[in-house]
Amino acid sequence: MFRTVLTSAVFAGLGAGLCAALFQFQFVIPLLLEGELYETGARVHFAVEGSTQSLSQTPPLGTDWARHGMTVAFNFVSYTGFAFLLLAGMSLAALRGHPITPRSGLVWGLCGFLAVQLAPAFGLPPELPGTIAAEVVPRQIWWAGTILASGAGIALIAFGNSLLPLAGAVLIAVPHLVGAPVLDTYFGIAPPELSALFATRSLGAAAVGWTILGYLAGFFHSRLAEEGDAATA
Repeated sequence: MFRTVLTSAVFAGLGAGLCAALFQFQFVIPLLLEGELYETGARVHFAVEGSTQSLSQTPPLGTDWARHGMTVAFNFVSYTGFAFLLLAGMSLAALRGHPITPRSGLVWGLCGFLAVQLAPAFGLPPELPGTIAAEVVPRQIWWAGTILASGAGIALIAFGNSLLPLAGAVLIAVPHLVGAPVLDTYFGIAPPELSALFATRSLGAAAVGWTILGYLAGFFHSRLAEEGDAATA
């Protein structure tokens, strides 16, 4: 059982991590590089005469292969870890009569995206480099609490009886009713259009990664489980 989960998580993490990295290279990282130009002062929003204004083209990825390699490696590691969490939950659900299939994995992947990416982004959206924000520790606490509350709330909605789904909905809403740590006023050195595009594309790439992750986790687990049953028959 554990070997099946381990192997499925690694394969699913590699596949989803690679797909997510490709989407990031195409849609997200060019915006990140442009944000760094504003952070360093190479570009200035609302430029005065003689300064470098924002261009319509985003900068190319360049040849920083070490940095791009770290991006791919980080995706592999993070999505493999997420796959372990998904398969652990799917295995517990299987004990209650919910089989692990590619289709059910797809649903689990979408729920993982909702809990880990979308719910925290409702209060703390992905930020460009140089964005001024509240203190790191309160934001981290709120971020982690939101993920835990959202995950538990989704589980209560999906598997709870009686009033438990309603309690799950309340649990999901609690962190947002408390509110994420934010500053009293707005700051920013990059164009707001660039920041908005970066946030939406970051979430879009994450949605693709989580969806593929859930599907592959269900696919590999079901195939390996079938092979194991055939071998012991």
